[in-house]
Amino acid sequence: MTIQANDLYTRERTVGEIAASLPGATAVFRRFGLDFCCKGDIALDESARHHGIDVSEVEEALAELPRDGKAEAPSATVELIEHILARYHEVHRRELKELVRLARKVEQVHAGNPAVPRGLADLLDRTARELEQHMGKEELILFPAMARAMPGLDAPIACMRHEHDDHGRTLQELEALTNGFTVPAGACRTWQALYAGVSKLADDLRQHIHLENNVLFPRFARR
Repeated sequence: MTIQANDLYTRERTVGEIAASLPGATAVFRRFGLDFCCKGDIALDESARHHGIDVSEVEEALAELPRDGKAEAPSATVELIEHILARYHEVHRRELKELVRLARKVEQVHAGNPAVPRGLADLLDRTARELEQHMGKEELILFPAMARAMPGLDAPIACMRHEHDDHGRTLQELEALTNGFTVPAGACRTWQALYAGVSKLADDLRQHIHLENNVLFPRFARR
């Protein structure tokens, strides 16, 4: 059930719980730089303190969210899985292929520019391979088992959570290598498109991990 901002005793709730139950909360957390996917099991107060943020500012932003906000994803399990497959799995596959191509072009054409993101193409290529393996396990094993409401899924879910943590570290690498996805002055259109695409990938992957860690997985296994 969707909760409203004024129903939250937010400081005691985890950022993952808030993100999973309050439409629009994920955008607020992204704005403040709070990790609601891989570190979603941390209380809001602790997460804000760790980032040097006044938690009352975050609470005010959450309280300003529309009360009739729509859920960001379907609530029923099978429909949620289908949403994850279509909105994230297939999109990651399609976009990463193009991002690797753009990154190689930028690194080659602008090799003499000190701001060039050296190694970005290889990092994106590695990310594509790791995600492909991860998503394949979900598509072939875990998601079909969840759709059939099979018991005993704690171990595979724990494995997926561990791999999500690895993806979280990859996101940090991507952000560091691109200076927070900030395009340097005078960058060509290809470079601009590359950073816009990598920034979108990072946002999508965070939301993808959040939906699995904080919405889907808890229905079948505890942390």
